[in-house]
Amino acid sequence: MSFIAVIPARYHSTRLPAKPLADILGKTMVERVALQALKSGASRVIVATDDQRIADALLSVSNIEVCMTSADHESGTDRLAEVCALYKFADDEIIVNVQGDEPLIPPAVISQVAINLKNSQEASVATLSAPITEFDDVFNINAVKVVCDKNGLALYFSRATIPWDRDNFTEANKNTRKVEQSNLQRHIGIYAYRVSFLKQYAQLSVSPLESIEKLEQLRVLWHGFKIHVEQAIEVPPAGIDTAEDLQRVIAYLKK
Repeated sequence: MSFIAVIPARYHSTRLPAKPLADILGKTMVERVALQALKSGASRVIVATDDQRIADALLSVSNIEVCMTSADHESGTDRLAEVCALYKFADDEIIVNVQGDEPLIPPAVISQVAINLKNSQEASVATLSAPITEFDDVFNINAVKVVCDKNGLALYFSRATIPWDRDNFTEANKNTRKVEQSNLQRHIGIYAYRVSFLKQYAQLSVSPLESIEKLEQLRVLWHGFKIHVEQAIEVPPAGIDTAEDLQRVIAYLKK
């Protein structure tokens, strides 16, 4: 099936300045992400950036397009919406938002989320999840949880531990690590959108739930749109937020 991969890439980053241009064994981070996207079968791979330095760094990379976008976007989704408007993509085209700080993202999950959206006509967005296997993630507010209905449509995303196991999630168990975590799913931040939805998204107001939880996907649910969720066929490694994360990825690739 046909889909387009778009990689939002902002130059400025609080914790790791100039993050998209970070060197990873001779290639920039954004180039490595784009190369993974090319392997996914995407018909086009577009890097959406607000900085000419990022565009210049990709000039010599084959089959990667660069779209210059506004520096005023509050989110990567807003940047995607601008790309769709500039390119005048058809309403039924599927766009996959590939995070620009995940140079190890498996190509298979990029295509998976696109196929899932294609097959879920009632959903406007598709994303992925993974079982929580590490105890430290059970009550970790940075490991976002998701619960779904019987059709795989998201009911809610939260930094809280949901669903809350009333009988087993006691204070004593939290301290002794005797917690049953088999019902918990961690959200994986890759999204597929229909262009028709992205056109509407740009007009959606920020929701109260989104403001409280600091989770942008709650805006979609608040306004009545559906998000399809499926377990990832391959769990992506953690992305890069800090200099320590960057060294971890370099060490992994050296092996």
